[in-house]
Amino acid sequence: MNSLSTGRVAETLRRLFQEAEAADRPLMESFMSDPDRERLLGELIEAEHKDLRGQYHAYANNFLNVTPEFGHFLYQCARARKATLIVEFGTSMGISTIHLAAALRDMGGGRLIGTELEPSKVARARANLEAAGLADLVELREGDARQTLQDVDGDIDLLLLDGAFTLYLPVLKQLEPRLKTGAIILAENAFEQAGGYLPYVRDPANGYLSLTLPINEGRGNEFTVVTR
Repeated sequence: MNSLSTGRVAETLRRLFQEAEAADRPLMESFMSDPDRERLLGELIEAEHKDLRGQYHAYANNFLNVTPEFGHFLYQCARARKATLIVEFGTSMGISTIHLAAALRDMGGGRLIGTELEPSKVARARANLEAAGLADLVELREGDARQTLQDVDGDIDLLLLDGAFTLYLPVLKQLEPRLKTGAIILAENAFEQAGGYLPYVRDPANGYLSLTLPINEGRGNEFTVVTR
């Protein structure tokens, strides 16, 4: 069974990708047209350090979502891992959440804990999950992930990092005791400049095996497996 291609899940994703393309096109065009993307990324990271909430409130109407290709990869990873507990940092409007929750549904159930800093996005994500018929599998927590993910109950099969760049490493370290051996960690927008995440997961001494994926090249998609 693959619910990504039929019924409420497929219909909801089709609508959301259309809405996302319209909402984010000006932002993406501005980013892609800037000849000095390293400078632009540095400015974004500096803004996170100065005012994390303010920075992401400015993007309250932007989806900043995964692509359809990466969404399918998320679904495949969850199915391959036979995940029963998934944690997502950076839910936004819920596009990636729907892909992951659909995998849980198609395997007979499970839990997805998502966290999102921007309140308006939490409300929209919940509505989108209801539309897709997946809300019963997902617990969305509103606020800073360093607080909302302090009490994850259970052992994590898959972790998606797709929020504030500078929090990838702190969130990972916070969740390390709950990560199963063999757990998959997927980090979107994992860049060298952002807080030491990549050097950490690429050092086998820390208990990980990691590589950059060719999917959506340039977006910093890092695939990591827990080996400890």
